[in-house]
Amino acid sequence: MADDSTSFSAGTIGSYAAIGDSFTEGVGDPGPGGAFIGWADRLAVLLDDRVPEHTFRYANLAVRGKLLDQIVADQVPRAKQLAPDLVSFCAGGNDIIRPGSDPDDVAERFERAVADLTSAVGTVMVTTGFDTRGIPVLRHLRGKVATYSAHVRAIADRYGCPVLDLWSLRSVQDRRAWDSDRLHLSPEGHTRVALRAGQVLGLEIPADPDQPWPPMAPRRRLDARRDNIDWAREHLVPWIGRRLRGESSGDHVEAKRPDLLPL
Repeated sequence: MADDSTSFSAGTIGSYAAIGDSFTEGVGDPGPGGAFIGWADRLAVLLDDRVPEHTFRYANLAVRGKLLDQIVADQVPRAKQLAPDLVSFCAGGNDIIRPGSDPDDVAERFERAVADLTSAVGTVMVTTGFDTRGIPVLRHLRGKVATYSAHVRAIADRYGCPVLDLWSLRSVQDRRAWDSDRLHLSPEGHTRVALRAGQVLGLEIPADPDQPWPPMAPRRRLDARRDNIDWAREHLVPWIGRRLRGESSGDHVEAKRPDLLPL
């Protein structure tokens, strides 16, 4: 998939609202007081640096575990009400990983939301899925993620949206880009995504998001097996349990930054 980093010029962005699920909330990138930071917060800092001090405003409406229809019902109207210069819209991933989901159907619903958003806000940046070939619990969904990502790019073409293409971000194929749960990015992974988002928007960024990682010592097979057992016990079993009970990690969680406020 093509790199969109030189295809869009952001101009002056004085306000930004992020909508989505755990990825945009920042799960895996812990901050002070038990809150998460994440790529969207880090992108907001890059945008803030481009405008006069104390003039930039930022909202993050994302909530972990939310499905596309929940995001459309709860977050899209709020984003339209705030009417920022930029909205990042990443949704559909939790739908895609559900058994029996249809990426074509999810994409149709995503497109309706994009059409709604683009009629009310300045710029809508959309986001593809990651290449899941290196993520054990999601590897078998690679074809569905690729199909949905192709739809997202086509929708972006139709509505003139910049694309944060995560599929082509090779640096996040390294396991150090991922949190211990193997489902969410690590702080460094979130940083790399923020840098790529800045590239897509035509910003001057302080580092290359695809900069190679430092060499890593080989792992013994026994250590890898032990890590897999620990991961299954601590993360996979609870994740499956929530699915079976119809629960979401986002139940009773509120948006961490529901208003456009200065950083």
